[in-house]
Amino acid sequence: MTPALNKPLPDLEANATGGVKFTPQAFAGKIIVLYFYPKDNTPGCTTEAMQFRDQHKEFTQAGAVVFGVSRDNMASHDKFKQNLELPFELIADTEEKLCHMFGVVKNKIMYGKKVKGIERSTFLIDAKGVLRTEWRGIKVAGHVEEVLKAVQELKPTA
Repeated sequence: MTPALNKPLPDLEANATGGVKFTPQAFAGKIIVLYFYPKDNTPGCTTEAMQFRDQHKEFTQAGAVVFGVSRDNMASHDKFKQNLELPFELIADTEEKLCHMFGVVKNKIMYGKKVKGIERSTFLIDAKGVLRTEWRGIKVAGHVEEVLKAVQELKPTA
């Protein structure tokens, strides 16, 4: 089932670095930022991960938990996370379950060949598990700030 805007996320489960099992229920009460990226250790993905890392404190203060998602395996994620000192977990979606669920697998042209790749996308889930905002086919520049602003606007006032 595909997640729909302003609807609760369907049941899903995925394994992340640090031995974390990701389910929307496990993070109930927190705002969830799921960002999908094509591949560990590539220029755009590295820049995006570092921007989420550099703003991580602000995301945490706004009550959000950040997860990066790609088709890379856990060993690749562990290395990527360690090299960049990422303070958030990465989900290894090697079977593309989440990628297909969120509809981020797209046909791309790489070196003149058609390939299936991940469209850089981010999904914002509120503290009640409802998908509030989605960004698809994004450019890295300025994106993390835009997501942070949306998170801060969602944050329940105490």
